[in-house]
Amino acid sequence: MDNGKPLSSDDEIPLRERKRLRTRGALIDAAMELFVEHGFEAVTVTDIARRAEVGRTTFFRYFTDKQEVLFADEDQHREAFVSAVDDAAAALAPIGDSLDRALDVGRAGLSALVGSIAEHTTWLAERERLINGDPALLARSLLKQRAYAAAAIDVLERHGADRETAVLAAAVCQACYETAVALTDAEPDRLPGAMVATFERLSARRANVRDD
Repeated sequence: MDNGKPLSSDDEIPLRERKRLRTRGALIDAAMELFVEHGFEAVTVTDIARRAEVGRTTFFRYFTDKQEVLFADEDQHREAFVSAVDDAAAALAPIGDSLDRALDVGRAGLSALVGSIAEHTTWLAERERLINGDPALLARSLLKQRAYAAAAIDVLERHGADRETAVLAAAVCQACYETAVALTDAEPDRLPGAMVATFERLSARRANVRDD
């Protein structure tokens, strides 16, 4: 019987998927708690599974190794980023050699990225500290960051940007993102505002250079 009450987002997700998401979330929380308490190297997969009250086999259904827990939401974040970049680039095409247009595209992508981070990643600050303190994790993180830049370059070129403009815009946008993360200590609630401020300062500087 329809009682007129709208379904919540949880109600719209099948029961099996809700259980899967709860287990995945429990593993992430358990791992991050242990990493913060004991350091990344000291924690084992067995420790994580025990804290989450599941077996080791269950852990490996969700993650290939304990490093991957730190990058659990990367696919979701990259999808949000690439989709926003594609939409913005299509609206401004052909981009040609216009750095202004290319940066506007990158800014749209980063806005979507930080929005996804703020919505889905609750351990961002702790994650950043762990990654920056471990050379292997930092190398893995840098590889993933390069994948974002490569995706942005590809989209920009598909929408008419020349190679130099696409590469430069991707590099500038990456620097803006890293600046915002550093200035906010990777606090998700502060990250969107810092991102806007970084791009506005850059835009003001470019305007002053053109006026001169």
